[in-house]
Amino acid sequence: MKKEDLAVALSGVVIGVLVSMIVFKALDRSREFDGDYNRWRKLNLILEQVQKNYVDTLDMERMTDAAVVAALSELDPHSVYLPPVDLKASETELAGNFDGIGIQFNVPNDTAIVLNVIPGGPSEKAGLLQGDRIIKVDERVIAGSRTPQDTMVGLMKGPSGTKVRITVNRDGTSIPFEITRGKIPVHCVDASFMLDDTTGYIRLSKFTRTTWQEFSMAKDRLLSEGMKRLIFDLRGNTGGYFDQALLLCNEFLGKNAPIVYMEGLHRKRQDFNADGKGTLQDIELSVLTDESTASSSEIFAGAIQDNDRGVIVGRRTFGKGLVQEPVNFTDGSGIRLTVARFYTPSGRCIQKPYSDDYAYDIYERYVHGEFTDADSMKVDRSVEYHTAGGRAVYGGGGIIPDIFVPMDTTKVTDFYLKCNRKATQMRFASAMFDRFKDSLAPIDDFAELKSYLDSLDLGRRFLEYASRTDGIVPRKGEWDRTRDYLMPQLYALVGRYSRLDDEAFYRFYVSIDEPLKTAYAASGRVQLD
Repeated sequence: MKKEDLAVALSGVVIGVLVSMIVFKALDRSREFDGDYNRWRKLNLILEQVQKNYVDTLDMERMTDAAVVAALSELDPHSVYLPPVDLKASETELAGNFDGIGIQFNVPNDTAIVLNVIPGGPSEKAGLLQGDRIIKVDERVIAGSRTPQDTMVGLMKGPSGTKVRITVNRDGTSIPFEITRGKIPVHCVDASFMLDDTTGYIRLSKFTRTTWQEFSMAKDRLLSEGMKRLIFDLRGNTGGYFDQALLLCNEFLGKNAPIVYMEGLHRKRQDFNADGKGTLQDIELSVLTDESTASSSEIFAGAIQDNDRGVIVGRRTFGKGLVQEPVNFTDGSGIRLTVARFYTPSGRCIQKPYSDDYAYDIYERYVHGEFTDADSMKVDRSVEYHTAGGRAVYGGGGIIPDIFVPMDTTKVTDFYLKCNRKATQMRFASAMFDRFKDSLAPIDDFAELKSYLDSLDLGRRFLEYASRTDGIVPRKGEWDRTRDYLMPQLYALVGRYSRLDDEAFYRFYVSIDEPLKTAYAASGRVQLD
C-alpha cells in the first residue's frame, strides 16, 4: 500500500474527537469568533501590504485561509482549519442524519448498483428498488464514466425538500424517477446478533449523536435473547462525540469507577466517573480493536482495560489522546483546536508521539511487522502504569491489547490477490443477485439464507465467473489453500443482498474473523497474575 493511499484512508482518523460542550463550557459552540487580533498584528500587516502592493489580483479569502492553515500546522496534527464545505461534511457525518435520497449502493463495474433502499426514505417512496443500476443523476451520466464514488454521493445529496432526477436501468429498461430529498438516518451500529445462546456481538462504526440510543436498542434485544457475554467490535471505529463514549462506558462500569479525565494548560483537570446505573455491569466483555480504533473508541477501550472490566483483543489502537474543541466562524468555516489531553483511569495518555511521518504511522507499523508480530510493537516502557487490579500497562502510543491477534496472511494466494485487484468477488455477488433476486431478496432468516446459498454451489459458480469475466484461474493447489478463506466472503457479499443486509455479511464473516474467534474462545473476565 502506498503512503499516499494510506493517508487518504486515514483522513477520518486525523480529525479526531469532537467534544460536546457538556465537557468544557468555556466556549459556546454556537458563537462566532470575533476576538482581539492585536497579538497577531504582524500577520495582519503582512496581509495588508500584500493586498495593497502585490503585482497581480489577489483572492484575499484564499490568502487568509492559507495563513490560518500555515499557523495551525505549527501546532499538533489534529488542530485543523475546516473550510465551509469540509466543516459541513464533518458535522453531517457525526450528526446521525443527513439530507439525501436514502439508498446504499456499491460500484462493482463502474456503475452504481442500489444495494439497499432505506425503509420509509425518499427513494422507497419514489419506487427505487434494490438492484437498480443508476445511469444518470439529473443530466449527468454516471454509469460507465469512471465517476468517483464520492462525486456520485455528492450529486445525490442535497437540502431536504429539493428535487433530483435519478434515471435507472431496471431489467434493460431505462426508468426516470423524480425524488424529493429528505432527512436520512445514519446508523452507527453495523450489526448486532447472537453468536450462540449466551454470547452477543455488536459492531459499532463511529460515535455519532445516536450511538448510545442505537447501542441501547441492540443490547436490550440481545439481553432478551439470553446474552450473558458481549463481544464489542470497535475495529475501524475512528471516534466521534465524547459524551457518547461516556454513556457507553457507563453501561459496563460500577458506581464511581473512573472513566477518563482531561487536562490542558487552559483547562483544569476534569474527571468523569460512572454513576452505577449501567445495565451491563454483570455482562462479560471482550473488546475488539485494531490500528484504526481511535479517540473516543480508545477512551472506551482504556476505561475497560484500566478497570479490569474486560479483555481487549486484536491489535494496538491508533494513539489519539487529544481533545478538540470546535470554534465556528460567520462564513461557515471553523477550526478544531486541541485544548486538552485525555488520560485513562491509570493516568495514561495514549497519544502517540508527533513525528515528521505522523500521517504515515500505520503504514510504518505495517512495514516494521507490527501487524504480524507482537514483539515488533514500539512500546514506551519508560513509565509503568497499573490497572485497578495491579496489572502493568503502558501509554504513549495507543491501547495495547491484552491478547494480540496478528493479521493472517497465510491464506492469501496469488489467485486471491488477482481477484481482489479486479473486485471479482463484489462483481460476482452483484451477478448472483441479478440472477436470483426474486428468491434471494425476500429472505429474512439467517438459517434459511445459509441453506439457500448452500444450494447455489457458489464456489463452482465463482470459479467459472472469475475465469470467464476476468481470465483468472487458480494454479494447482491454490483453490484448496484459498477456498476456506474466500467462501465465507462470497457468502457474506451475496447474503448482503437479502433483507438481513449487513447482519448477513458479518454473520457469514465470523468463521474467518481471527480476532473475533480469539475473543470468543477467551474468557471475558481478566485473569490477574
